[in-house]
Amino acid sequence: MPRPLPDLATAHHVLSVLRSSVDQAAAALAAQCTVSGKLDARKLDALQVPSFELAWAAAELLAAENAISLLRPDSRDLDRQLALLFAVDAATSVLARLDAIALDVDLPGDALRELRDDPRWHELRRAASDSRALDAAGDAVLASRGDLGILPLDEPHALAQDSFRRFSEEVVAPLAEEIHRENLTVPEALLQPLREMGVFGLSVPEPYGGSAPEDKEDALLMVLVTEALSEGSLAAAGSLITRPEILTRALLAGGDTQQQAHWLPKLAAGDPLCAIAITEPDHGSDVAGLTLRATRVPGGWKLDGAKTWCTFAGKAGVLMVVARTDPDRSLGHKGLSVLLVEKPSYDGHAFVFRQEQGGTLTGRAIPTIGYRGMHSFDLAFEGFFVPDANVVGGAQGVGKGFYYTMAGMVGGRMQTAARACGVMRAALRAAIRYSEDRKVFGQPLAGFPLTRAKLARMGARLAACRQLAFHVAGLVDQGEGRMEASLVKLLACRSAEMVTREALQLHGGMGYAEESAVSRYFVDARVLSIFEGAEETLALKVVARSLMERALGVQGSAA
Repeated sequence: MPRPLPDLATAHHVLSVLRSSVDQAAAALAAQCTVSGKLDARKLDALQVPSFELAWAAAELLAAENAISLLRPDSRDLDRQLALLFAVDAATSVLARLDAIALDVDLPGDALRELRDDPRWHELRRAASDSRALDAAGDAVLASRGDLGILPLDEPHALAQDSFRRFSEEVVAPLAEEIHRENLTVPEALLQPLREMGVFGLSVPEPYGGSAPEDKEDALLMVLVTEALSEGSLAAAGSLITRPEILTRALLAGGDTQQQAHWLPKLAAGDPLCAIAITEPDHGSDVAGLTLRATRVPGGWKLDGAKTWCTFAGKAGVLMVVARTDPDRSLGHKGLSVLLVEKPSYDGHAFVFRQEQGGTLTGRAIPTIGYRGMHSFDLAFEGFFVPDANVVGGAQGVGKGFYYTMAGMVGGRMQTAARACGVMRAALRAAIRYSEDRKVFGQPLAGFPLTRAKLARMGARLAACRQLAFHVAGLVDQGEGRMEASLVKLLACRSAEMVTREALQLHGGMGYAEESAVSRYFVDARVLSIFEGAEETLALKVVARSLMERALGVQGSAA
């Protein structure tokens, strides 16, 4: 029998000590990275390694704090077991990350030394994560069938979750293997019913034909729908919503009334489908350094240059293209604009579109190990004409493209975290089924303590990520949570790699076979830490920088 679970006061104490230490680490790093009271880019780059550790410590700690905060006297034993297990694993990781940061900056060590020697910390570790505790938690995860991280939903959200989970299981999942193995484009058999369900209009306000409230966001609905569809297939369903949301946000942020009236109803109807062309071969996540040229000509602009990793560019009928409309490269992001490129829809892996005006747009799908179905394209623009009417914001929008693009990034990161949760849930459920069915050495795989320990940690990570995604969605709906959206994206995407890896491992040789769905989950999960802000860029340029800026703000106000 496992030990009785400790009083939650112990977990709160441990996390409180770590919170104080992480804040001190942010302040210490900020102090070393400032010049005249402002963060200096060169100094920040010199301390990328401890900054990366700081970002990860913040992500893990926030998830642990949130998981523990949700526990109530009447919480299920399973919820309590998994929250405490994740808190212990997260605290252990945060301690190691603080040690790594201390190699480069001076940190007060008394509190951490006291924590490491505190009998309460050792008792918490034993009670939540010794072999008996893991065995009990693993048994509970098996019995749960992977239904973890549950939070109460109001009726509209609960109905939406149920509806899209059912669609994902009955319609998406049966097509997912063929789409992946044959490298097909997402078929109309999926796209048309999703149009009818209104999935492309979730971020479009109701007056324009969507389902989003006029006066606020509904990030929670987006998270629930994205997670449900991703459980069936990341590439064939779970990622369909991201692109229309980013373009919708850009139009709402900067589009004029005519552009909004023209494009938003079309986006809500999923006709045309859209794609986002931001990344370039030489710039990756460095949006400010983009070089695709937009040259002024009578009546509009001509595009010359290349984009890469433009997902769904073949099937899409409109591309949101971020281009440099001011040739002065020293302007950085202030020289960028958003142009809407209209084109025919193509089902294949390559296309050439020649305009009557003489311009050409060429696309070629990039072969990838996973995330097949939507296909990411290399694009080449040669004298491609875009009319003035298709510059988001018109004349007033020239040079503001970076800001319009960033308007959709919070939602995109929240969706990516939800996609990660959907893939994790699918992988855990597959691992549960297989471990119960597969017999080795005379008994089911699930009968072995190591199997149950793996399932316990997989379940704890899934539950913590789902709960944090729901929490941050609530913040976003209140107009907050920009940095927290980056934190949950960071954590959930890496967690998806870990959970799908363990799920595949539990399948043994069958997990490595393409006929097994878990092999698809594994290769699909790998892309999540790369797009919507690569893990390194997100950690360094968004999370760590934001933490240091907050630390400087606290110091400044105190002074």
